[in-house]
Amino acid sequence: MTASTTAAPRAWIEASDCDLDDFRTLVSTETDLRDYPLATDVRQGVLVYSAAAMARAERRALQTEVIHALADGPGVVVVEGAVDHDVVDRASAAFTSLIEAQRAAGGAVGDHFGKAGVNDRVWNAAQKLALHSPAVFADYYANDAIALVCQAWLGPRYQVTSQVNVVNPGGAPQVPHRDYHLGFVDEDQLTAYPAHLHRMSPALTLQGAVAHCDMPLESGPTMLLPHSQKFLGGYVAFYRQDFIDFFATVQVQVPLRKGDAVFFNPALMHGAGANTSTDIRRMANLLQVSSPFGRAMEAMDRTAMVRAVFPSLLAMKAAGRSDRELANAVNATAEGYAFPTNLDQDQPIGSLAPASQVDTVLAALTEGLDPEALDDVLAQHTTRRIP
Repeated sequence: MTASTTAAPRAWIEASDCDLDDFRTLVSTETDLRDYPLATDVRQGVLVYSAAAMARAERRALQTEVIHALADGPGVVVVEGAVDHDVVDRASAAFTSLIEAQRAAGGAVGDHFGKAGVNDRVWNAAQKLALHSPAVFADYYANDAIALVCQAWLGPRYQVTSQVNVVNPGGAPQVPHRDYHLGFVDEDQLTAYPAHLHRMSPALTLQGAVAHCDMPLESGPTMLLPHSQKFLGGYVAFYRQDFIDFFATVQVQVPLRKGDAVFFNPALMHGAGANTSTDIRRMANLLQVSSPFGRAMEAMDRTAMVRAVFPSLLAMKAAGRSDRELANAVNATAEGYAFPTNLDQDQPIGSLAPASQVDTVLAALTEGLDPEALDDVLAQHTTRRIP
């Protein structure tokens, strides 16, 4: 038996993993449309799909292509016409009401990668939309183009959080960055995480955004660097000024129309662009979708969301909406993972895990429970999980 000549991956990120010349070579990779037969175009290295064509495609084949694009390809896809204008407009009206209420209440408004208070942010926008306008929430997240990409990257029980960002005219660009999880670790702590966690972190989250207005270049659509997600040392490297300067010279921006969506690997180097327009308030619903096996950024009262949205789900079912659309809306509302729980009280009988909240809500829809009966079921589910 001969020893393998394949070198084992290094256990830690080292200085050699942050070589700018290696990075320059990597991001010079061209995105070849022939490698993605279900895409309709490549713009600035970014793959473009049509939501209408996606609906006609064989689902597993399309999801396989999306996985390849996000992991080993450019790391970013645009879905044209992802959300109907009527749904976008109703959600925009709700978000505007929430922003006006925030302004009236006052208080500090922070931001991750931009100057606090310059733009308008709605944190925990998914829960706030569910409680403020449950029918709008249900319509918005029943969307199958969004669900298809989320399921491709994260599996069937993904967890939706969202943050509305309105960049006003004159808004400055963000600092280029990678995103949650390791993208939010302090620079001096990053190399304490072994290299396999640098490789794994992007698999726990999907970044996305739905355009709530037309976004021409002067409005500052997201700056992107296709193929940069494949650079192992990227979480460390993008604290370095030479990488930040290089990003500024090679980043690309793809104009979006209202209702378009963009999805990207969270390890892709990116940042919101400068709004140099005089009259465009660039509104996007930023989707940060998490694996059920990781920790989402925002704490959410999903039981309150379920109670608010369930009557709208019943109305959608009565109106003949498909089981898939209903499941999409439920997945965006309820907790999809059964753990952690109290296994003394919430026992896995007949299965490997007890029922999750998503399972409970889907069963209630199937059985045609009314909201009052669902309240009892939710209370029992919550009680069983208390330590």
